Amino acid sequence: MRAALVAATRTLTPISDTPRLDAELLMAHALDTTRDQLLLRHLDDVVPAGFDALIRRRLAHEPVAYITGTRAFWTIDLQVGPGALVPRPDSETLLEAAVEFFGTRAPTRILDLGTGPGTLLLAALDQWPEAQGLGIDASEKALGYARANAERLGMASRAEFRLGDWAGGVEGRFDLILANPPYIGTDEPLPPEVREHEPASALFAGADGLDDYRRIIPELPRLLAPGGCALLEIGHTQAEAVSSLAAEQGLSPRVYKDLGDRPRAIRLT
Repeated sequence: MRAALVAATRTLTPISDTPRLDAELLMAHALDTTRDQLLLRHLDDVVPAGFDALIRRRLAHEPVAYITGTRAFWTIDLQVGPGALVPRPDSETLLEAAVEFFGTRAPTRILDLGTGPGTLLLAALDQWPEAQGLGIDASEKALGYARANAERLGMASRAEFRLGDWAGGVEGRFDLILANPPYIGTDEPLPPEVREHEPASALFAGADGLDDYRRIIPELPRLLAPGGCALLEIGHTQAEAVSSLAAEQGLSPRVYKDLGDRPRAIRLT
């Protein structure tokens, strides 16, 4: 297995920024174990049947999360697949900013606009076990993953998911509003694994990538509870533009950077 991982890493290097990690995750999947257990207990085992087939799928630029069917995010593991945006580490910036904002307090009502497979909402509900949440998405397929994830994580009684168009029809006020809307311009280049596999509706937002912010931000003042905040993921060049949209609605923005020191989230109060 050690030799197979070395060879797979070499094979995947031209198409992946993380070839060794990809190889280990795919090997663990073929072995029906975790990556940690693979590295601790199985490196001297025989290569499991099916590993080569998984590597061929990755060589065709299929995302690792679609191949394995799971992706770790924040403190939870999520089931994902075609039709749902793959959770990304950069999105954890929103949870970090929320934890900082609330401190010793805890939000009781959480809204996740564009919830996808439940990524931000379920991570927030795991962070605050007494909270209740509502996730909205325009894709019934993505909502299917979200409901399955809530059930598997034991959060089905605290998480409601609805088909919807951003905040249209959503009533009431929320202590925490989360959103990772599409923010890529239609002509911007993307890696093949993203452009060819992940849903375009979760990626692209007009020529400048701001179309969905223009729809979401005007709804926030009526939805935010006193003392609450909204956290939106942004493209790393969009902090100024999204801040301006927020200021037009009387909201105060604060920008947070991701682990790569790039603007990644904006907090609105």
